[in-house]
Amino acid sequence: MKKLSIIRFKPKPGCFDEFLANVKENSRERATASPPTHFVMTREDEIFAIAIRDAEVFQESASAGVNWLDTQRHLLQEFNEVDRHTLPMTGDLVEY
Repeated sequence: MKKLSIIRFKPKPGCFDEFLANVKENSRERATASPPTHFVMTREDEIFAIAIRDAEVFQESASAGVNWLDTQRHLLQEFNEVDRHTLPMTGDLVEY
């Protein structure tokens, strides 16, 4: 089973380009894999990271993502007190 994650970020004013470059660098290996397993989308003042992962490695990969995020929080606005710097959504990938 594959998992699809969409993670929404909102960089602070003036930090959009720096954070976008950091997201792209962090995902470069997975984005250039064949087939790619990581995509980056922008919309207005937000950045979305989209990842496809095997369910077996999902937890390990998610933990590594949180560790990376800890180094980037200073570039991001908080959405709210509960979600803080990301609005994540993950589910089973039904068709690919």
